[in-house]
Amino acid sequence: MGKLVDDLQEKLQKSALGGSEKARKKHSGRGKLLPRERVRLLLDPGSPFLEFSALAALDVYEDDVPAAGMITGIGRVSGTEVMVVANDATVKGGTYYPLTVK
Repeated sequence: MGKLVDDLQEKLQKSALGGSEKARKKHSGRGKLLPRERVRLLLDPGSPFLEFSALAALDVYEDDVPAAGMITGIGRVSGTEVMVVANDATVKGGTYYPLTVK
């Protein structure tokens, strides 16, 4: 059981990185926040975020498409529970895949 949990944690951590290191550096080099940074700043400090699709598109396409290029979940903004959808431009330049919109 521990091996399965470790495997899941590893996949979630990899997905949380988003696109390649090169894509993340390019994005940051343009003065833009990475998508998970945007989500973190949007949410109330210390509030939970329930992410829905961190493993979407895992092993589906020939290339890596972490979280199908989207961050989706429920969080709290100004005390109100909200649905958050953030496109990740570090994943193939923000390309939408079939699983991105499914």
